[in-house]
Amino acid sequence: MISVAGGVYAERCVEPHWDDVYGSGGRAAAALSAEIAGIKLYTYQSDEIGDGLENLIGAYGIDINGPKVSKSVDFHYMHSLADPRITPRPDAISLNDPFDVSDDVVLRFGMLEGSAKVAADRAIYDPQSAFDPRPFSENGSSAKQLALVLNRLEASKFTGNPDAEKAVEILLADSAAEIVILKMGGRGALVAAGSSREIIPAYKSESIWKIGSGDVFSASFALFWGVQGLAPLEAADLASRATSYYCGTKALPIPSKQTLLDMAVDPVRGGTGRVYIAAPFFNLAERWLVEELRTQLLQMGIEVFSPLHDVGVGSGHEVAKKDLDGLDECQVVLAILNGGDAGTIFEVGYAVSRGIPVIALAQNMRPEDIKMPEGTGCHIVGDFVSAIYHTVWTLA
Repeated sequence: MISVAGGVYAERCVEPHWDDVYGSGGRAAAALSAEIAGIKLYTYQSDEIGDGLENLIGAYGIDINGPKVSKSVDFHYMHSLADPRITPRPDAISLNDPFDVSDDVVLRFGMLEGSAKVAADRAIYDPQSAFDPRPFSENGSSAKQLALVLNRLEASKFTGNPDAEKAVEILLADSAAEIVILKMGGRGALVAAGSSREIIPAYKSESIWKIGSGDVFSASFALFWGVQGLAPLEAADLASRATSYYCGTKALPIPSKQTLLDMAVDPVRGGTGRVYIAAPFFNLAERWLVEELRTQLLQMGIEVFSPLHDVGVGSGHEVAKKDLDGLDECQVVLAILNGGDAGTIFEVGYAVSRGIPVIALAQNMRPEDIKMPEGTGCHIVGDFVSAIYHTVWTLA
């Protein structure tokens, strides 16, 4: 009925803590396991992650196939939005011969250590590479119907065109795909099929776990379009709902279609405005955190005012008024309460008094330490990535 072809890798994350074996292939098969009994996963199998493969079989009833290889690949993340450190380095990973996968429906992911040659009636291809995405048919893969699921960077790499809509048109004309789904992060996804061009929204969740969210989207679309035969737009919307469920819970497999439709979900609406970063920056760890917050927000296209970058260091007489003037021009404050820095607490109180929303990251703090921010309407979150996303959503 449906087979998954993709990598199974060890994944480790510092914050929040994560240490497990999934990868795109393993996670997609796990996501589909409630709807597809004994789902087949084709992957390169290494004894180095043998226990992880056995866990996938035991937990989800996955039928794992594919060639044996000597080395596995590990992904290490500082947080779930970070670019991973890959071991071995991508340029040092030995490429293995492609393996064959044939089924009515095949979900194929790009892999670091080789590729899957697919023959299917319906194929869903997620290239999974920000550096060098490969065309679906390059290795001899074929499908009567092909859907491409990819992000903006991959589309730009494929087509040489950074404009999302133009890239989609090129892909439809040149790749033999009849469906292209271009994922655009918090702005949802552009679903192109035939002459139709529609945007489906991303949906919010209270906490946000990003590792593997794209895997779950592609797996869900493969189920709802590839297996159940729903229209591309409906299938993509259900996939977005399933992704929200996963980001908020880390739970697999995904819920049924009806459960997803019954979920109370809040779509992300695009907004504009500037974010003020209220945080101490007096040691290396604090500086790193401010730099990373600012970088992640800027990469999302969000305008940022950072006292460290936009005012600099100096005495209170030199910087206080400039900082508060900058805060007055912002629409939301992202505050780091860790450590209880007096300047940050002052900025939070100032923002509350001016009616400016505050998203506050508070980790390893006593309830008494966050009593006033919480009691005055600040949105308290416990992890770095969730703080970023709730800040962006507050601009909507």
